[in-house]
Amino acid sequence: MHIEPGVVDGAKIVLSYGTAAAAAGYTAKLALTDLRAHSVPSFAIRSLVAFASVFTFFQILPHFPVGVSEVHFILGSTLLLILGAAPAALGLALGLLLQGLFFAPGDLPQYFINVTTLLVPLFTISAVAKASLPRDKAYVDLRYADVLKLSVIFQGGVVAWVAFWAFFGQGFSSATMTSVGTFGIAYMTVILIEPLADLAILAAAKSLRGFRHSGLLTHRLYNPG
Repeated sequence: MHIEPGVVDGAKIVLSYGTAAAAAGYTAKLALTDLRAHSVPSFAIRSLVAFASVFTFFQILPHFPVGVSEVHFILGSTLLLILGAAPAALGLALGLLLQGLFFAPGDLPQYFINVTTLLVPLFTISAVAKASLPRDKAYVDLRYADVLKLSVIFQGGVVAWVAFWAFFGQGFSSATMTSVGTFGIAYMTVILIEPLADLAILAAAKSLRGFRHSGLLTHRLYNPG
């Protein structure tokens, strides 16, 4: 989902500073909420796990340029369900930053664009999970339909933000529309994989209930909410 260099530049890129600042503020709010249910060491460990996972997703898992951006297997809903919203948000932001600093410096000017593109869909599925997932079920007991819904919303949100930045930066030309459409079709194929990954990881977590009090996983994973 990295926006290609040059898609948004000049004065227009300033908008991303504002959207990223708003995302940072909301992340801080989520972190305070998380700390009411978990200890500081738990929060720190889960954030580090999210950071390492995101870096792995970006650098090791298959990724390839398509249209105005790149297709990555980010597994945002997996991070949310296993580690919690705030650690997932920090992991996404820090993993993206590390990649830009040491492996893809050409992406750094678009850092705030890419952070917004990842975090806002994450915040959306966090709100959806809180509002619509069964409160009498722990996350390890979710059904395929539940995780599919989160995956579709997250991946759809990423595509929508990529489209926004592309049209904002380049206008509604036929070339931009084709490039955005090509990216969107390719990226949404991730939906074929992510729900299955979610279920596999949740099944593994279900068999490891001894970790429920370890602080390594979010409290909601094993407890109704």
